[in-house]
Amino acid sequence: MPKLLTPAQVAQFREDGYVHPIRVMSELQAADLRARLEAYEAATGGPLKGAFRHKTHLLFAWLAELVHHATILDAVEDLYGPDLFCWSSSFFIKEPRTPAFVSWHQDSTYWGLNKTDVVTAWIALSPSTKANGAMEVIPGTHRLSQVPHRDTFAKDNMLTRGQEVAVEVDETKAVTIELRPGEMSLHHVLLVHGSAPNPSDVRRIGFAARYIPTSVRQQSGERDSATLVRGRDAFGHFEPEPRATRDLDPAFVALHRDIAERNARILFRGTGVKSFNEPAR
Repeated sequence: MPKLLTPAQVAQFREDGYVHPIRVMSELQAADLRARLEAYEAATGGPLKGAFRHKTHLLFAWLAELVHHATILDAVEDLYGPDLFCWSSSFFIKEPRTPAFVSWHQDSTYWGLNKTDVVTAWIALSPSTKANGAMEVIPGTHRLSQVPHRDTFAKDNMLTRGQEVAVEVDETKAVTIELRPGEMSLHHVLLVHGSAPNPSDVRRIGFAARYIPTSVRQQSGERDSATLVRGRDAFGHFEPEPRATRDLDPAFVALHRDIAERNARILFRGTGVKSFNEPAR
């Protein structure tokens, strides 16, 4: 029996490649997490940049707690079983009245993983609506397998390589994933999705955590690591990552730097870009 999702929600994920909304926490609790993020931004003079946007749960204890959240893990377990890694995480933040966008793409394109048993939990820390650039999905496209992509390195594209599908997308079939603070969506690694710019006066803040069963492995040739969040790892395909217990612990900052450098080689392979801190081309 499912732990959290209804049989209808599990069936929707299998058929359409996504399910939403799922309440993870109260709006008040989401507001507290947003306040923690914005306190850091205020103290450092701006939003998270470069490598600090990647695997952020290794840097901040409150994000380590979030990727271990029982409600999130119950939902992911309903889809992929009890032995789970958080493989990566990142913020997707669209400032008001800015041109940042996410092109139509599949998450799996450059991740180097050997299976498509991967799900992204997209957790809203602010309202995410059509008006402020919410994510849109094309239902059922996760059944297409991997489709060709092209790299654009477009200035305002929020993706690592500005990647976009190199096939026609029927945008008339798009579904907007609107979420209240504290709600999440789950989407399959092969689902075609993207999002438009935010022309509104409201900031859009989302945190994406990517989960895999422990049976998945990295096949790009680089060493990889992951955070065991539930169950056990009987395979040893990934180096285990420790759990942050305080924000910006110097040992974790150094560990994060090394991991981000390795992951950049995976995600940017073949482009000449070697770091999340390099400007997009």
